[in-house]
Amino acid sequence: MKVYALAVVLAPPQKTCTILSSASDLSSFSFYQRGSVGEFLTFFSKTISERTPQGERQSVQENNYTAHVYNRGGAEQLAAVIITDQEYPVRPAFSLLTKMLDDFTTKIPQTSFSNPTAINFPEINTYLQKYQDPRQADAIMRVQQELDETKIVLHKTIESVLERGEKLNDLVDRSNALSAQSKMFYKTAKKQNSCCVIM
Repeated sequence: MKVYALAVVLAPPQKTCTILSSASDLSSFSFYQRGSVGEFLTFFSKTISERTPQGERQSVQENNYTAHVYNRGGAEQLAAVIITDQEYPVRPAFSLLTKMLDDFTTKIPQTSFSNPTAINFPEINTYLQKYQDPRQADAIMRVQQELDETKIVLHKTIESVLERGEKLNDLVDRSNALSAQSKMFYKTAKKQNSCCVIM
């Protein structure tokens, strides 16, 4: 699971989009590919933001990439984009987009949207690093992972109890067989002793 890029985009309806803040992690690409991959991610972010209606979320797959976009619209006319690999789960991606837009609107005034180069939003780099592992960043996924681990432990415990139960059943069966043999021995001994009575 890998997050390649995050972007906050000014997305006015029926107009071209402007990226206000972005961050990318292109370390998995060779040095010579990073420029063209970065351009592709920027183009992909703008295009998907323009084509997502206000107030909607959507996911688009292109080759090995999946872009999740949340166009919040409203007075700010902002959209957020996360570009990941195909294995990245959808729910943490959209929760990150909502959290990132909330953080952006509280820290960056709407008047600065007209000059994107002056916008300083370093938190986007923190989000990029934190959400590389969605299980650690997302509380529900973390709880689900802990539940899975607990389930594995319980299955092992139940298996050992069942094995112990099978062993106990074997012991009970052996004890029943031993009890039957001891009764037979007692009867045989009684017969043998009765024929040898001294007068």
